[in-house]
Amino acid sequence: MDEVRDLKELQLDALKEVANIGAGHAATALSQLTNRRIMINVPQIEITRLEDVPQTFGDPEAVVAAVLMHVLGDLTGRTLLLLPEENAWLLCDLLLRRSAGTTATIGQLEESSLKEAGNILSGAYLNALSDFMGMMLLPSVPSLVVDLSGAVLTTAFLNFGQDRDFVFCVETNFHFTEAEKTLTGHFLLLPDLASLRAIFEAIRLS
Repeated sequence: MDEVRDLKELQLDALKEVANIGAGHAATALSQLTNRRIMINVPQIEITRLEDVPQTFGDPEAVVAAVLMHVLGDLTGRTLLLLPEENAWLLCDLLLRRSAGTTATIGQLEESSLKEAGNILSGAYLNALSDFMGMMLLPSVPSLVVDLSGAVLTTAFLNFGQDRDFVFCVETNFHFTEAEKTLTGHFLLLPDLASLRAIFEAIRLS
């Protein structure tokens, strides 16, 4: 699609502001979940093709925890929250009120915690997009997989579209000031073709 090349600087800034608002909501939700003070950096946002996304995460052999949800409502598609394995362990420690470094595997309790966190964090980004678009977006029940990033970021796993579909990728660092820990996560929005066009149209009108 030519829409990505046609986006002007001000329109990209509008999309970055949506990501910034979403990250702020996500940080607030995460702070409430963990009962810790959290600061965030300015999120980095990319609009790229699905086939190019693995390059964003470096080593395709790196293990990640991925929370996948379907998006229903006025826009449809998928969301994916990606956490490097060590960051997923850290998040479990924080959510379960454990000492940092305690979690080393993802069991049933950890899986439940990550799904809940993924649901809340992805919901924060979707709510920001919903407000921007003036549309209703409804996330499905989350599912979790822990696997190599190269395996997760495939159309086979996502069960969605084609390699050349576009992805909105938001990278955010959450700084837990009291614990002196930083958690890096990537939120991916994979809209279907009609929804992608609707998003680009909303950006143009912003």
